[in-house]
Amino acid sequence: MFIDTHAHLQISHFDADRDEVIQRAFDAGVEKIIVVSTDVASSQQSLQLAEKFSGIYAAVGIHPTDCAGATDDDFAMIAELARHPKVVAIGEIGLDFYWKNIPPEIQQRTFVRQLHLAKELEKPVIIHNRDAGAAILQTLQHAGINKLFGVFHCFSENIDYAQRVLALGGYISFTGNLTYKKSTLPEVAAQVPLERILLETDAPFMTPAPHRGKRNEPAHTVHIAEKLAEVKKVTFAEVARQTTANAISLFGIRESIT
Repeated sequence: MFIDTHAHLQISHFDADRDEVIQRAFDAGVEKIIVVSTDVASSQQSLQLAEKFSGIYAAVGIHPTDCAGATDDDFAMIAELARHPKVVAIGEIGLDFYWKNIPPEIQQRTFVRQLHLAKELEKPVIIHNRDAGAAILQTLQHAGINKLFGVFHCFSENIDYAQRVLALGGYISFTGNLTYKKSTLPEVAAQVPLERILLETDAPFMTPAPHRGKRNEPAHTVHIAEKLAEVKKVTFAEVARQTTANAISLFGIRESIT
């Protein structure tokens, strides 16, 4: 069994065949999927999918590139949605300095506000980091987060940064970027304990080899697992067992598919 801990199945890329995509994932052994959100509307859509399918769960939150117009009512709605039993995390939240359209201070206020919400509700966080690694660690420190209950998703930093995340108690999640020919992430993954690694597709983005250039989907989690097994020099079955146990531990997902 695998758990895809990060997919965006609610977005328009899947409108034509969403149910088929979900069934393909289940058929491939990806028995659980966390559908991750970026704003209020997508959070509502994620939860609708989670209510429809027993193997799907939701994460709700406001993404750093979607936070400029977030209102108090939006944060109140996220808090309300987060109390649903099939919402297993606050996310994705964090900082994104690649795009320059939203000032860092606005992103940081949004990030901190949702970190506090997650702490209040005892939910883990799914952290988005793009060109903002140092600022995220500083923001966590300033917010009084010295023990991280969450994961850095789509990890793309170096081993030194990974060690800092691990020291905080966080998990590290690899996507299809682990499989790219010129990627340096295999060297990073080799040094991260398997007990602290999660699998994700970030579908429809970050498509792994051998499907690069096509839409990503949760069924492709198995290709990331295959690469991780190669990098860690363990069996495919061990990657499946341990990463699933990690996801269950972090997100509290225990029900079986019916």
